[in-house]
Amino acid sequence: MNDLLIWRHIKLILIFCALSLFVISGFGCSRGTSKAQASVQTQSGPQSEYTVKLDDTQLKSIKVGPVGWHLFKMEHEAVGNIAFNDDRSVQVYPSYQGKIINLFADLGDNVRRGRKLYTINSPDLVQAESTLIASAGVLDLTTKTLERAKKLYETQGIAQKDLQQAASDQQSAEGAFNAAKDAVRIFGKTDAEIDRIVAKRRIDPVMVVRSPIAGYITARNAAPGILAQPGNPPAPFTVSDISTVWMVAYVLESDSPLFHTGQDVSVKLMAFPGRTFKGRITTIGSAVDPNTHRLMVRSVIRDPRHELKPGMLAAFTIRTGAPLRSVAVPVDAVVRQGDGTMTVFVTADGHTFTRRTVKLGLQQDGYHQITDGLKPGETVATDGAVFLDGILENEAD
Repeated sequence: MNDLLIWRHIKLILIFCALSLFVISGFGCSRGTSKAQASVQTQSGPQSEYTVKLDDTQLKSIKVGPVGWHLFKMEHEAVGNIAFNDDRSVQVYPSYQGKIINLFADLGDNVRRGRKLYTINSPDLVQAESTLIASAGVLDLTTKTLERAKKLYETQGIAQKDLQQAASDQQSAEGAFNAAKDAVRIFGKTDAEIDRIVAKRRIDPVMVVRSPIAGYITARNAAPGILAQPGNPPAPFTVSDISTVWMVAYVLESDSPLFHTGQDVSVKLMAFPGRTFKGRITTIGSAVDPNTHRLMVRSVIRDPRHELKPGMLAAFTIRTGAPLRSVAVPVDAVVRQGDGTMTVFVTADGHTFTRRTVKLGLQQDGYHQITDGLKPGETVATDGAVFLDGILENEAD
């Protein structure tokens, strides 16, 4: 009985060993078949030294080309926003306080210099005109008194000192009248309007506020009945010359020594793809933001067609040096690995490709600058590098 049990145990062990050998041999055959179908050969070693050999059918997915030279422009870019040119923007306050009566312009209007924007009822203007009318009356009286004194003096009707006193009074009245006229002019009254006030002896309390420059109405905070005061924001109107605008950008602290006032800039905007606007750096900030470690750079951009609007996202490019001639490959020739390294596939015979690690520099015009890892004249896969890398990854799995 014991012998029978021992024999059964031996048979089970033999069957288990046979099954194990069958599975192992079948797995090896299947892997060998897979490699043969892919026509790929790999060599052990570092990841960058893996080699792929392709057949003629697979080569149709690959393009190769020589490593050459490329001129890289020494440029720097920064992102910013369009803003009004405050140097050509005026907040139009009244010279004296008063309630707004009427409005004569709206947001977005193109106004010339001297255009009437709004009117106010000014108590100060009433006082100035009252003084003007009173001084005009005094001047008229002293002038007539002087004329009578001259006639009396000719007939020896008065003494010379009385004539001199009359002349002095008339000159004082004339000076007071001229000063009153100048005071009314400050309120925007013309000489014709002043003469009419004096002739009719009637006060005109309406003060007209005009645009001091030609431009566009870029802000309006006025409405009839609102009290407008000089220097008390918001201004009733803001007029801006928008033939130029500002682009305010912030550059890295490490790049700040490359920027100087007077440098020409090229500006591109999301709103106008394919177009470039020209400008010049006019202001560089005096301090670096301690939180972002960036420096403000402001440029004046020419906008003769008034297309750029404040708040638009823009990017400017500035040339900071002479072009650099360097080894380069097309962008599609470079593959980024999972560990962050950059690789290309080098070939000598057009069939066997070896993955090689390279170091990149600038990227411009569809080319990567190669600072280390390639020499001019070597041949690389310029298109299909991702396909080659995928084959290697599959083999590694």
